[in-house]
Amino acid sequence: MNMERAEHSAIDDSLLRQCVHCGLCLDACPTYVELGNEADSPRGRIHLATALAGGDLELSDEAVRHFDLCLGCRACETACPSGVPYGRIIEETRAHIEARHRRSWLDRLRRSAVLAVFPHRGRLAWLTRLVRALQLVGLWPLVRRLVPAARLFPKLSAGQPLRSSEPDGEAVRRVGFLRGCVSDVVQPQVNAAAARVLRRARVAVDVAAGQGCCGALHLHAGDVDQARRLARANIDAFDGRELDAVVVTAAGCGAAMREYGELLRDDPAYRERAARFAARVRDVTELVEPLLPESGGGQGAGRRVTYHDACHLAHAQGVRSQPRALLSRIAGWQLVELEESDRCCGSAGSYNLTEPEMAAALAMRKVDCIERSGADCVAVANPGCALQIAAELRRRGNPMRVAHPLELVDESLAARSE
Repeated sequence: MNMERAEHSAIDDSLLRQCVHCGLCLDACPTYVELGNEADSPRGRIHLATALAGGDLELSDEAVRHFDLCLGCRACETACPSGVPYGRIIEETRAHIEARHRRSWLDRLRRSAVLAVFPHRGRLAWLTRLVRALQLVGLWPLVRRLVPAARLFPKLSAGQPLRSSEPDGEAVRRVGFLRGCVSDVVQPQVNAAAARVLRRARVAVDVAAGQGCCGALHLHAGDVDQARRLARANIDAFDGRELDAVVVTAAGCGAAMREYGELLRDDPAYRERAARFAARVRDVTELVEPLLPESGGGQGAGRRVTYHDACHLAHAQGVRSQPRALLSRIAGWQLVELEESDRCCGSAGSYNLTEPEMAAALAMRKVDCIERSGADCVAVANPGCALQIAAELRRRGNPMRVAHPLELVDESLAARSE
């Protein structure tokens, strides 16, 4: 064993030893199901990570490839009877890789381009303006043929930035609201709908100045230092504002923010603040569900809606029942369950940009299930999932609507008030 490499490993060996290699995670892993390769399963990747941490495995392109193919969906955590924190293992392993492995120039360019644009609201806004302009002049179909990633962009319309607001009556709660990056720029209608529903529930919405990217994409890419800097900035932005909760409409953001305490556990200046902050983070469906009155949904409804479990909502945060409860109570909609509802759609942060082939295979499998459900609409509580599923539906010529649960709630409440 190479003791020097083991000593300087970024991977916590105590986490790796929690895995008993029982294999119960295998059928839950999308890449293992697709490829049938043990090295592309959670158990196999933990075995490889153990060898890397101990200096017994060369950090070759072949070894790195197995970790790159991991979606980080954390379905294995749901399946694991031993409670192995696989999400933390894969993040630490990726940090280990990025610190020690020299990637090809094309791989570096692709990954750098993702982090140069998508976590930055201003840069993403400029990109969406360009996309809107190309769509208006009719050049977008040509762009989609030349740039495969362009297929993810829907038809865009200009939206207004989310602002702090007070409810019509006296506020019963006050929440901070994370605008997000993709949510705020590509799907502003989702944040707007969520804010309107919160106001109807007499919840004041505080869009704190100074907030920014949650850091999830950086964690997925192995850039832990930048993720920590972004976490500190968000804690500073929301601290001291007398909030009952900090809400998000994006499952990936919520999962990252709920783990700020773990991310900053070694930072004496932020350790306690991060833990307090993380404990207040809520997905918007969690907050709204107990506040929404019964509104006539159910078996007699004319339209059918199915629900896709975003990985970082179901597996990382354990939020499953609240979105379904919301959808089952919306007037005019009947909730139908989705086959393989918590199987990853292939979006996985920026995975559909860095691993397009595997992402496309998973999107096809997901939309096969959606089409078999017979639904008129699929509800999705994460912007990346929504873009991924909508792109595959468009490719098939299927006009099925993709919407956040809060969009449907907002429309139902607005119709009742008319």
